Amino acid sequence: MTEPQTLRWVKSSYSNNGGTCVEWAPAHASVTGIVPVRDSKNAAGPVLGVSVPAFASFVAGVKDDGFGIA
Repeated sequence: MTEPQTLRWVKSSYSNNGGTCVEWAPAHASVTGIVPVRDSKNAAGPVLGVSVPAFASFVAGVKDDGFGIA
């Protein structure tokens, strides 16, 4: 994967609440089919690469509140 510092990271507009937030690199995803995801509070930390379909499923689950609160 491309070095994390060279990727153009995007944070959700819902991330202004100070809670747990993630960033993703959509341009990389559109070229490679792999979505880089990282913790917005730890930009130097690890990057998780997931497939576009898996990421889309995750986003749909979040939007539908399908995960609930344990």
